[in-house]
Amino acid sequence: MRLALTNRPLLTLALTLTAISGVAHAQSQQAAKALYDSGKWQEAATAAASLNTSNGFALAAEATTGGAALSADNAKKALFEKAQNYARQAIKLDPNNAEAYFELARAQGRLAQYSGVFQSLPLGQDMKKNLDQAAKLNPKLAGVYVALGLWHANLDVGGLKGVAGRAIGGSKAQISPNFEKAIALEPNVAVHRIEFANALLSQGNKAAAAAQLEKAVSIEADTFWQKRDLDAAKAKLATLK
Repeated sequence: MRLALTNRPLLTLALTLTAISGVAHAQSQQAAKALYDSGKWQEAATAAASLNTSNGFALAAEATTGGAALSADNAKKALFEKAQNYARQAIKLDPNNAEAYFELARAQGRLAQYSGVFQSLPLGQDMKKNLDQAAKLNPKLAGVYVALGLWHANLDVGGLKGVAGRAIGGSKAQISPNFEKAIALEPNVAVHRIEFANALLSQGNKAAAAAQLEKAVSIEADTFWQKRDLDAAKAKLATLK
């Protein structure tokens, strides 16, 4: 009993230091997210990765994938691959981090869209596996359903059409339900509707796409990325009128 009492101050100190460390990491994560929200994706990725936490690496993956859209074409592939590596590090540190699986799938999807490699059956299967795992770990992660909707849409119009696409679960009937689920979870996130519009356009449904874009442009934009999405939505909508 005396030994336990003697060690209690050390235990208290250890718990205090752990709490302080946790607060510091949370604040640093928020700082990295603020950098990303302002459009400083490179600084955000570096700051987030330096935390050496699962959430930090997931944010670094998100920032790198986002930044690829602003980068020269000859740099995009390397950035998408770097984002995948960040996401895999996040998963290694925490196999139950839904965001990490989502970011891995998102980087894979962007690479596939950019490179036109949806004809790759293994890549399509791996993306779907990561999205399913993310949804299993966090069924309320809206971005997962946006990605699933895009996955089904790309399989329907891309290189994995027909028998190959159906072999890994691709279905035109699953496009709208996934987007509708994402929008139900986050009705005021414009990018969900913008991506839905893109998927609808890939199916030749201009009227429905325009309706989604009309709703998207009515949503207030705060961050650098939201404002960029808003500008893109307005430009796309103008072509449909």
